[in-house]
This record gives sequence, C-alpha cells and structure tokens, in this order.
Amino acid sequence: MQPAFKKTAVIVAIIAVAITAFVMLRKQAEPAKVIEQSRPVEAAYEIIGTSVQGRKIESYTYGTSTKKLVFVGGVHGGYEWNSILLAYQFKDYLDQNPTSIPAGLSVIVIPNLNPDGVFRVTKKEGRFAIADVSTSTLIQESGRFNANSVDLNRNFDCKWQPKSTWRSKEVDAGTAAFSEPEASAFRNFISVAKPSAVVFWHSQSNTVYASQCNNGILPQTLDIMNAYSQASLYPAVQTFDAYVTTGAADDWLASINIPAITVELKTHETVEFERNLAGVKALFEYFKVK
Repeated sequence: MQPAFKKTAVIVAIIAVAITAFVMLRKQAEPAKVIEQSRPVEAAYEIIGTSVQGRKIESYTYGTSTKKLVFVGGVHGGYEWNSILLAYQFKDYLDQNPTSIPAGLSVIVIPNLNPDGVFRVTKKEGRFAIADVSTSTLIQESGRFNANSVDLNRNFDCKWQPKSTWRSKEVDAGTAAFSEPEASAFRNFISVAKPSAVVFWHSQSNTVYASQCNNGILPQTLDIMNAYSQASLYPAVQTFDAYVTTGAADDWLASINIPAITVELKTHETVEFERNLAGVKALFEYFKVK
C-alpha cells in the first residue's frame, strides 16, 4: 500500500470514529422519548362516609383536575345490584385505560352508596359477584332500602316529604332531608368535590332522565342527557312521570345548580357495560371542549 493511500485511510477511519462518537453522545444528551400507552393506575381511594351499620361508602378518583365528573351506583342497594357491578366494571376500565380520560378532566366513581342494602342481598362486604346475589324477589326488594328501611333516593332536599312513593307503595323517606348517614355522606362529598356533573346508574327503565327541582331543568343537564342518550341508545326523557317522587338525589343536585342525570339500565340482571361506556365517552367529549 502506498504511503499516501495509508494516510488517507487513517484520516477516513478517524473521521468515522469521531462521527460515531458524536452521534452517540448526542443520543445520550437527548431526553428519552416516552411512548404513550395505557398502564394500570392506582386511583385515589377515599372513604366518604359510612352506612347505618357502619359499612364503608367508597370513592375512587382519577385525575386531579377541578373539572370533575362523578358516577354513582347502588343508591337502591341490592335491589339494583347491576348498577353497582357496572360502576366496578367502569372502575376496572379506568384502571387499565387512564388515558381515556381527557386532559383537564377528573373522574370519580362511587360504586355503592347503599352498602347495607347490598349486604342484605349478597351477604358480601365491598365487591361481589353475580353468583352472590340472592334469587329471592322479596330479599332483593328489601335491599332497595338502607338499614333504617329508608329509601335513600327519597331522602334528599328537593321537595322532601316524610313519606314518598315507589311504584304503588308508600315508602319511608326518613325523619328529615339527609337524616340518613348515606345521604348525608353524599351531600358532604358533593360540597367538597363541587363536580361539574353527576351520573347516577339505576335500573330498570331503559331510559336517561334529566333532573329538576323548583327551577326546572338546567340547560347543561339537557345537553348531557342528550349526549349520553345518543351514544348509549337509551331513550332520553326529561321528566320521570310514572308516579310522583320526592327527595331524589339528582333533583337535589339540580336545586344547587349541579347538572345530574339518571341512567336506568334495561333490566335488573344485565350490566350493559358497552352501552354505558359509549355514553360515558360522549360525556368525556362534551366536557373536553367546555
């Protein structure tokens, strides 16, 4: 090999080594690129109160934004046990898909507002399986009420009366609005959380209902009722008129200017998760731009 050729080869090799070293150093200096993907998350857990018999009323919060959506199951306890399983299934979905919640929005799930009524039907504390649910109609109906035999969805401060109605039956609505610890716990939770909207899961009217108290339906309540209805295919109905009710939780929220809707599943036995997830995502889209 000629001396000039050797010299050139050496220079080329030196340049190649220098370029490689420069590239490697630059890569080390650059921040690592984060590949976005859904990872399981740990929701912020809180006990917001206890029932008549001392059972925990639990909430799970995803996100830290002041704009909050609240989802509530089990107001009517074991009688509407499918609303509770729906809430837990929704919690599972959020655990695995935290990025489904838009930026600037927080979600709070309260799976079971009436744990005593659920225990009466399932004999379980906390989460339960379908196999745990009593098949007795009488036991299931008794699970609608709390341990004081009060219908919690008649114990809130909107047109409250000591006696109210469920179907053709007279029901106990408590000694005063918020006389029951479960209703009182929810009131206190709302006063702190100050949510943008609340969704209650019930069964079995196959409908999305708006809420109202003395001043009619809030405009935003109509918006979220229609958004949820269109996505989930539950018919939207502005007013429940099958029979007169007083002291309902969603109507109390209307009285303090918080939009609230009640989503009634089609049956007492089905969870209907996909339909409700579609409705929830419609609300995510609605509040993402608000």
